[in-house]
Amino acid sequence: MANIIPTAFKTELLSGTHNFANGGNSFKIALYTSNPYDATSTAYATTNEVSSTNTSYTAGGQTLDSQAVAATSTTGHATFANETFSSVTLTAAFAAIYNDTNSDKLCLVLDFGGNKTATNGDFVVQFPTPNATDAIIRIA
Repeated sequence: MANIIPTAFKTELLSGTHNFANGGNSFKIALYTSNPYDATSTAYATTNEVSSTNTSYTAGGQTLDSQAVAATSTTGHATFANETFSSVTLTAAFAAIYNDTNSDKLCLVLDFGGNKTATNGDFVVQFPTPNATDAIIRIA
């Protein structure tokens, strides 16, 4: 899996653009059939996003829930609850997490390692354990 952390996100963290704490900014996750992003990308894009036609998928994705910031040993990390796209028929190979509060700024691109499919069922993005070695976003 080759996740992408955009360069702009790194500098935006240092300037206080993103607040991952509970009650902070609102973050969304969008699904993609192929990756429209690279390290120079700065914002959510609709290119290659899963179609909303006959899929029950909503363009722009869904708001992530239960966000939190914590520290484990010397590593700070952000986490979210697993995200379920309910009763959808779609195939996705990538997802993007972006800051819906601050101009849809791109935070992270997830590579699912190939196509994942749901047929009239749930498509679940399962986040790793929020700890120093596995959290989806972490700073050591």
